[in-house]
Amino acid sequence: MTGPFAIVCASCPAGQAGLAGQLRGAFATAGLAIAVRETDCLSGCARASSVAFRAEGRMAYLFGEITAADLSDLVTFARLWLAAPDGALADARPLGALRTKALARIPA
Repeated sequence: MTGPFAIVCASCPAGQAGLAGQLRGAFATAGLAIAVRETDCLSGCARASSVAFRAEGRMAYLFGEITAADLSDLVTFARLWLAAPDGALADARPLGALRTKALARIPA
């Protein structure tokens, strides 16, 4: 694992509609050094479209029901996640609608 990265489910509707590229652009515009990868499936089918965030030594997060409308909230999340020493967010309120789309938090 090298550096922080986001993983977009390529088989979900948002993944098929180019979410990975949109997320790369949003992170670049925001000056965030987070790589964006795609995978065939994140098994979040009950709440597709899925995006995960991982980094060594940080809490991992999995979100579902993601659309392009969530890009600004994903950028907000990424900033807060990178700023937290272990990636754990104590308060999800700044995440807007994204706070209700969290499927899992996985300890480092």
